[in-house]
Amino acid sequence: MRLGLMVGYWGLGMGPADQLAVVQEAERLGFHSAWAAEAYGSDAATVLAWLAAGTSTIRLGAGIFQMPGRSPAMTAMTAATIDELSGGRMILGIGSSGPQVSEGWHGQRFAHQLQRTRDYVAVVRMALSRERVQFKGETLQLPLPDGPGRSLKLTIGAVQDQIPIYLAAIGPRNTELAGEIADGWLPTFFSPENVGEFRELLQAGADRAGRTLDRFDIAPTVQVCISDDWVAARDLMRPILALYIGGMGSRKQNFYKSLVERYGFQDAAAKVQDLYLDGKRDQAGAALPDELIDMVSLCGPREAVRERLGAFRDAGVGTLVVSPMASHLQGRLEQLRAVAECNG
Repeated sequence: MRLGLMVGYWGLGMGPADQLAVVQEAERLGFHSAWAAEAYGSDAATVLAWLAAGTSTIRLGAGIFQMPGRSPAMTAMTAATIDELSGGRMILGIGSSGPQVSEGWHGQRFAHQLQRTRDYVAVVRMALSRERVQFKGETLQLPLPDGPGRSLKLTIGAVQDQIPIYLAAIGPRNTELAGEIADGWLPTFFSPENVGEFRELLQAGADRAGRTLDRFDIAPTVQVCISDDWVAARDLMRPILALYIGGMGSRKQNFYKSLVERYGFQDAAAKVQDLYLDGKRDQAGAALPDELIDMVSLCGPREAVRERLGAFRDAGVGTLVVSPMASHLQGRLEQLRAVAECNG
């Protein structure tokens, strides 16, 4: 099982200098890839270009480019540019984000996401292959009909023959779609204990496309804190879990809450959401069961983390993307070294 590093986005404790420092250390340790995220602050593409300039071998993943924030043609342009700048190290992770960001920030309706993703990826692949882009789908048509638009092709070529495309997916149908059209899957709050359900969904998608999953990469992101103080390590996980389960969405629609409900934590998820949306964020974090934290993160003593890494490995994870949880740069570097040792 390969290790990746998630640097997240600015505002979660790391600015550009710290991001570069941890990525350079990950490269020294032999990590496979480094991934940058975006929400409504720092964008992933610019960060990846910055990291490309300061590294030489580690692969660079968009984790993720928000589909509503870029046309598929712009995503292809950006991916090809970063691939050129990095000497062929780009991994293109894309996802639909959520309705709050899509409609509130980008002004794009959050509707028909399955077909939108299918059409989007088809156009990205067409553009990256340097074909003239002519496409007529259910949600996207290029060139636009009855107008002056022309069928164009990308004027630069990527270094890689085919830039791998990963899909971020949580729901069952989106996970199936990843198995159908993508080269990898980027799950959030992945549970090795529930991998059977996910594998069935990925396989159903692959069967629909008449393909195998032999080279398909499962690449979850997982928060990590290796410490002999198990209580303190779990407590570091609580704010981000509470944010996503409680606050990333409305009472009616929260994909992360639905996910942990599928894991069997229905009552806890409801309590966390109620507390969080009532402004009681610390209480929401405290309401998270230890069992859930241990299921979707890497925390505790080295022996426990080493055993947990084995569970991810046995679940078929190809690239485990770790997010080191610490309040300062030195702590993050120490976490990187510890998880590399535990995975060795």
